[in-house]
Amino acid sequence: MLNSVKSFLKNVPGIGPGLVQLRRGKFKSSDLYWDQRYRAGGDSGAGSYNRLAQFKAKFLNAFVEKNRISSVIEHGCGDGAQLKLARYPSYTGIDISPKAVEICRTLFASDPTKRFFEANLLPAGTRADLAMSLDVIYHLVEDHIFEAYMQKLFASANNFVIVYSSNMVKEWPDKHVRHRRFTDWIARHHPEWSLQSTTPNEFPYDPAHPDNTSFADFYVFAKH
Repeated sequence: MLNSVKSFLKNVPGIGPGLVQLRRGKFKSSDLYWDQRYRAGGDSGAGSYNRLAQFKAKFLNAFVEKNRISSVIEHGCGDGAQLKLARYPSYTGIDISPKAVEICRTLFASDPTKRFFEANLLPAGTRADLAMSLDVIYHLVEDHIFEAYMQKLFASANNFVIVYSSNMVKEWPDKHVRHRRFTDWIARHHPEWSLQSTTPNEFPYDPAHPDNTSFADFYVFAKH
């Protein structure tokens, strides 16, 4: 574990209470930040709880049912809080944090439809009908980590990719947040995938209420 976790800050925009925040200037890397966060008792943030979690679950469960999705793979499963609301026939959860994977394996130990892997231990060729990225992309602050993540996300999808994220270039005060126009990256690197639909957040970001609003929207991509 790093020795750089000094305080627990609340009310971080788009994340919420319970965030384990590294002091500014001491941020090391995305993977270390998140593993440190979970090991220190932090959670996946406000986006995985309460009305934001309900909004996400309503959209995703309806999509899975409507499109007869038989298998789902999520890149960035976090602490499993969002997954509690999901109705997926078969689910594979991946996370860069070994602690997050441990938490999820314990939480869903009695559920044979779910399995979890550390990102670097995912069996080669693992794919699903639907690949998902929820509240992850704007936390990938390093270019090389973003590039590798996006390649793995699309490589793991047979039919659909759903991204729930901001899609803008904008400065942000928190070192673990970097907003990107990820749709531009997809157009350049994976033109075989087209943007099928965009669904705005029911609770758009309000700096006065960061714990139950979000700058993330839903983007659904389908293979040509």
